[in-house]
Amino acid sequence: MLKVLEIENIAVIEKAAVQFDTGLNVLTGETGAGKSIVVDAINAILGERTSRELVRHGAPQAVVRAFFEGVDPAVQAVIGNLGLEPEADGSLVLYRRISAEGKSSCKINGAPCTVTMLRAVGNALVNIHGQHDSQTLLDPEAHVHFVDMLAESDRTLTAYQSVFHQFLSVRRRLKALTADEEDKENKLDLLNYQIKELEDADIQIGETERLNARRTELSEAEAVRAALQDVAYTMGGDEEFSGVCGYLRALAAKTAPYSSLQSISEQLYALCDSAETCKDDAEQKLETLDADPEEQAQIEERLDQLYRLSLKYGATEQEMLDKLDEMRAQREEILFADRELETLSKSYDDLLLQVQAAAENLTGERKQVAAKLEKEVCRELAYLDMPGIRFVVDFGKGKLSSIGQDTVQFLISTNPGEPPKPLAKIASGGELSRIMLAIKTILAHKDTVGTLIFDEIDTGVSGRASQKIGLKLRAVAEDTQVICVTHSAQIASLAGAHFLIQKQVKGERTYTQVQRLDFDGRARELARIMGGLEITPALLSTAEEMLRTAREGSSQWV
Repeated sequence: MLKVLEIENIAVIEKAAVQFDTGLNVLTGETGAGKSIVVDAINAILGERTSRELVRHGAPQAVVRAFFEGVDPAVQAVIGNLGLEPEADGSLVLYRRISAEGKSSCKINGAPCTVTMLRAVGNALVNIHGQHDSQTLLDPEAHVHFVDMLAESDRTLTAYQSVFHQFLSVRRRLKALTADEEDKENKLDLLNYQIKELEDADIQIGETERLNARRTELSEAEAVRAALQDVAYTMGGDEEFSGVCGYLRALAAKTAPYSSLQSISEQLYALCDSAETCKDDAEQKLETLDADPEEQAQIEERLDQLYRLSLKYGATEQEMLDKLDEMRAQREEILFADRELETLSKSYDDLLLQVQAAAENLTGERKQVAAKLEKEVCRELAYLDMPGIRFVVDFGKGKLSSIGQDTVQFLISTNPGEPPKPLAKIASGGELSRIMLAIKTILAHKDTVGTLIFDEIDTGVSGRASQKIGLKLRAVAEDTQVICVTHSAQIASLAGAHFLIQKQVKGERTYTQVQRLDFDGRARELARIMGGLEITPALLSTAEEMLRTAREGSSQWV
């Protein structure tokens, strides 16, 4: 159950902490006081969509914290499945911050989480019925879901969906295989051309890198050849130029006759030998230098080919080879399509029979549940001052879909002898509210959520009917925590905990406060609801009597 709700800077609520009780809790206040804001805050902490408009004007951020206790094992399992550690004592803390820029951050038991994770936990914790939810009763497409929620288990629906998804897969494949034959031939021609182009190219892994390296070598070879030729010529000379070797040899010969120049002569002869060696090395390298212009042209042509292929089939050799394998597989798929088509056609026929049988089983189970729903809704409505109502769950047969073949629509007859008609054509706003409450009451026994929230469930009803709604809510609250936003004094009088939402203006700012009322405070609030601005002694006395009667009474007759 929801134990404490803390709100900071949500709309006109600067700061509030609401400590809820087990049983029936009600929120009352004048129109515009901020009752809906409390529900908005609860929606936010449950992971519903929010906006920066929710943040109080001038505040940097809004924060909502919710403290739960006695969390159901099913909720604990949801938390565990999200990779988070549930608390051993069954407590749970949800946190959400909304910045003024609209950004959101969430936590579950102090651990950061996504809004999706928060919503998954929230859906297992709280069920909110808003004042506009009754409109779902006007949408026949939603009616089948109410029937399914009442089912003892979802195994039949799960079994149907399993075979239905297999059926869809086979049907999609068949549709693809039975595409226009001309289109298939065109695709095959294109695949053959592309496959041949890649196969003829004979692409090798790492080939581009190797070719680029060889191209660099060849481009450098010309410069190397020129340098070696310069070395050989400078050192060896020619017929007109004796070269470094000739000059050194001549100098050595000039200094050799003189004993005083012996050391210089020896150095010159040594330099001459080094120069000769350098010349020989340069000439030898020139003879072995590999710089074939034809090879360079071939490399350029191959690199250009690989580049053009990369634009069509993939940036790297591996990607191009993967594309080749993919296209070969596509070609094989087309070539053997006829054989696969025959196999799939048989599977389609078999699965169609299975889907139809599963759909019939689902229909049969739903009709059994629907018969029970009809009786229970009529019983609940009779208590809620709608006696003589005939509630019918009408079945039709539609196309096979993910939820079966059933079209389900709720019909009612409000007057004996009148045929049942769709809710949208007959039911008033107050009747819709009571029908929804009846359904929610029935489904509450099937739901594992610990908290039910009703936002103005009393819309369109008053007097005796409102009293009955209050008694029904109190009866539901014996098993599940109920929080109800209401304008009804009859409903408010039956609550175990009563909170007043009050708006005040201080300076130029509006502030909303949430105050838990004692007996006297409740009496004054009930008198205000019944009488408006002027609270007379008679109204106050009536309100006190309503509270005493509610306190002494019981929901045992509900």
